[in-house]
Amino acid sequence: MPHTDNTAPRVHAYGPCSPQEVAAALEEAEDIAKKRGQKLTRIRRKVLQLLLESNEPAKAYDLLNNLDGEGAAKPPTIYRALDFLQETGLAHKIESLNAYVACGHASHTHSAVFLICDSCGNAEELHAVTTKTAIDAETLAAGFQTKRAMIEAHGLCRNCT
Repeated sequence: MPHTDNTAPRVHAYGPCSPQEVAAALEEAEDIAKKRGQKLTRIRRKVLQLLLESNEPAKAYDLLNNLDGEGAAKPPTIYRALDFLQETGLAHKIESLNAYVACGHASHTHSAVFLICDSCGNAEELHAVTTKTAIDAETLAAGFQTKRAMIEAHGLCRNCT
């Protein structure tokens, strides 16, 4: 059961890297897609909006259930939208939770580092520039060029310790 503490401030699900203003994030997403020669379709936009409005990582089927009359959406539709959002850097998948979150730093590449609380389920994304630099250096030394990396650290958040 999620931990609730009314005295502690609620940290948005993905912390410092999360977009805070839904309307502004959707406008930025439109611009990013356009610059890539792609389109933020109605379904893609709605899925991104749901992620932006979520207070926790969202599972694909929960998103599907919340599409509110966006056509006859089926699981492949939601997964195609999520794939697009990940490819454009607008969302991340937290593998250990099999859930998705919006990213507020889609305009530049970075490695996602998630701090996942095993008590309350909060998942906070860090903008880990030093971590990306270290990963790039170590993988390059091994003859491997990293395109993207995701790190998931499980433990207890500041509200649950």
